[in-house]
Amino acid sequence: MAFDLGHGESYDRAGFFPSPANAGALAMIGDDAAWPGGKLLLVGPEGAGKTHLAHIWALNGGRIVASHDLPGLDLRSLGPRVAVEDAELIGGNRAAEEALFHLHNLILSAAQPSGRLLITARTAPRDWNLHLPDLLSRMQATAIARLAPPDDALLAAVLVKLFADRQISVPPNLIPYLVARMERSIAAARNLVAQLDRLALAEGRGVTRQLAAEILDSAGRE
Repeated sequence: MAFDLGHGESYDRAGFFPSPANAGALAMIGDDAAWPGGKLLLVGPEGAGKTHLAHIWALNGGRIVASHDLPGLDLRSLGPRVAVEDAELIGGNRAAEEALFHLHNLILSAAQPSGRLLITARTAPRDWNLHLPDLLSRMQATAIARLAPPDDALLAAVLVKLFADRQISVPPNLIPYLVARMERSIAAARNLVAQLDRLALAEGRGVTRQLAAEILDSAGRE
């Protein structure tokens, strides 16, 4: 009898794999004293590593909050070092836009010389559909660190990590097999590992090339 006990994902520094796709962003995260105006925007596709980088940065006394939660928070209590995730989701939400605007001003005021604001988003601020001009101008004045689509080495490392997070042992030939055939994104890697885990659990099978071929073939027919 198999039980799905869930899994935890590690966001520590050791679990982040540097590559040409993310090296610039990783370097900027590690040197927030050099951020122009004390703020930085991480931009990249879903699953590219923005949340992981935010957690690495927050290890040095930072807070991480979701952008849509901002209106319900006591902004002054968040402290001088805050990461706001998924900022592109607040476009058109007046309360959330105003909250991010006020948080920006609180953290980066002259009274907070050590204040740092990290923001993550899938796209640049011009594409967020912001209705508050003052917020848009501040976001557009923020330095951007971009995460590029993953190369083969990064995809392979991410797959290894995702299987390890789920405590799944896989044959050595599975990782290159998946990298050569899967969609080229970390979000796709996350989804593929989850599908393999579910199907293996449901059918009482190991995670093998044969199982992967069945899932990839099925996806290709859809």
